[in-house]
Amino acid sequence: MSDRHFDELATRFAEKIYGGAKGAIRLAVLQADLSEVLPDRPLRVLDVGAGLGHMALWLAERGHQVTLAEPAEPMLEGARQRFAEAGHAATFIQAPWQELLGQLTEPYDLVLCHAVLEWLADPHAILPVLHQLTAKDGVLSLAFYNKDALIYRNLLKGHFRKLRKHKFAGEGQSLTPQQPLDPRDLAKQLDGHWQVERQSGVRVFHDYMPQEFQAKAELVDLLEMELAYRRHPSYQGLGRYLHWICRPL
Repeated sequence: MSDRHFDELATRFAEKIYGGAKGAIRLAVLQADLSEVLPDRPLRVLDVGAGLGHMALWLAERGHQVTLAEPAEPMLEGARQRFAEAGHAATFIQAPWQELLGQLTEPYDLVLCHAVLEWLADPHAILPVLHQLTAKDGVLSLAFYNKDALIYRNLLKGHFRKLRKHKFAGEGQSLTPQQPLDPRDLAKQLDGHWQVERQSGVRVFHDYMPQEFQAKAELVDLLEMELAYRRHPSYQGLGRYLHWICRPL
């Protein structure tokens, strides 16, 4: 298994990940979490696996100096266009995470790594690199695809054969990640290197709603409820993604 890049699927990726309520909820939770912890001063920001640059642009609009690193040229070109249309400058690097330490010489105040780990052949291998890229007093914003939520979703659908075979990964052209992460395993990998300061679930109920209820719900209400319950002890762990705010030790 190799790392998965999105050279040929950029448009489909954009529609699936950022289109509609799912993408709006994801961005709302990430932005709310970061707004709570970021200092009120310009920061040097690195977005690893920046995709189409949604989060990076949001940070640039708030006066931060942003660098986007993305291995897929179509995705990076989409980010360039997004920044150009918004009238904001940024640094764009087409490179996989394995090449970043050779190109970047100073650590960053904020490092984003959103929806990257689950597409890697070895999700844990990137963690030491992220540690070196994050300043000692900096912040890592880590969002990853939650294996627990995927299992729960399959239970609700009655996909018991898939569960018995432990077949959770997407295959071929699927946009289901190839390496869903067990949050307990990831926490063990972070232990001793990072302090997980805050945790939120991303889409803690939306993806479990029957489609007819999803269709009726107003986006403003979905956002309000997802933000309200993202850290509830009973629902946080059901988030389709988990977002952890981490500080280096």
